[in-house]
Amino acid sequence: MYNLERLTRPLPFKRARVSSYDKTGGNADAWRIEPGETKVLAELTGPGVISHIWFTIASPDRYYLRKIALHIYWDGEENPSVSCPVGDFFGLGHSVSYTYSCALFSTSCNSGREGGSVGDGVAMNCWAPMPFRKSARIEVTNEQDQPVHAFYFYIDYEIHDSLPDDALYFHAAWRRENPAGVAGDPNDPAYKKMLEGRNLTDKYNYLILEADGRGTYIGMNMSVDNLCGGWWGEGDDMIFIDRGDDRTWPPDMHGTGSEDYLCHAWGMQHTHNLFCGEPWCEYKEGNDHHGKGKVCVYRYHIADPIPFEKSIRVSIEHGHANDRANDISSVAYWYQSEPHKVFAPLPPAGERLPRESK
Repeated sequence: MYNLERLTRPLPFKRARVSSYDKTGGNADAWRIEPGETKVLAELTGPGVISHIWFTIASPDRYYLRKIALHIYWDGEENPSVSCPVGDFFGLGHSVSYTYSCALFSTSCNSGREGGSVGDGVAMNCWAPMPFRKSARIEVTNEQDQPVHAFYFYIDYEIHDSLPDDALYFHAAWRRENPAGVAGDPNDPAYKKMLEGRNLTDKYNYLILEADGRGTYIGMNMSVDNLCGGWWGEGDDMIFIDRGDDRTWPPDMHGTGSEDYLCHAWGMQHTHNLFCGEPWCEYKEGNDHHGKGKVCVYRYHIADPIPFEKSIRVSIEHGHANDRANDISSVAYWYQSEPHKVFAPLPPAGERLPRESK
């Protein structure tokens, strides 16, 4: 995965960093962010590549991981290429802090706070490379009613003389269906078949990503609040590549169930590995296949990236033939040429909150 050989060769860039350090030489190494305030963490001049982002946040709001929004803009674009609640971007769903590590992200909770604490302190890291030719702007917005008392950050990047002409830009977008719906046209033959348990369309699936342009899909994290009881999985993943609006059946890639797309089997196991895992669940998975509550999962296509030349559509059933109306949110990650398809704005913070556990 890592090119260790490059450590023995001269590197064609200069290393640089922007951080929240106390420029007076003191130890007040964090920024305060007032309610409703947007802070620009970094404005970088290219060409360059962001190679590491680290955040940790002190906030009195137990749902700060969902109420603080992260946006990243490349080359002066008007619409962000990254638009996510800050916690979900790093793989922390349901505004819950926990410790895990994978190929792109790692998090660590303070001692005694591990195991799924809502709003407790957590260090968040991202190592996805993020090239930019002219500029990069990283900003966060506090959508809480209270100030963020301390926002600590590192943004490590490389300064290059030039980038390859075909270098693609990093993108990430959050979305949610609360709950995922199945209503459709009763005169639609595909809808009728789906209600009979035979799904021959992705029309009613949970949509993970829909992008236009040339690029590479590198995966997603997904947070499921199991409202229906019983096993939340069995949803087939479906990927249409370079089809545009043509979604003639079957898709280019068709899976056999949620747990199978997530590289697990016979339900999910509470593990986290380089490319796939279930780093947290509210109730331990067992023979009942996680029959209630919240779960966080991820699948990253780092060893098996999915390229597209014109377009891509990635979706997954919510239960077999979409027979489960659970609360689902996700972050899709991909690289692509600009301009990108404009994302829907993030919903207001109140509409991003997880459901209270019972």
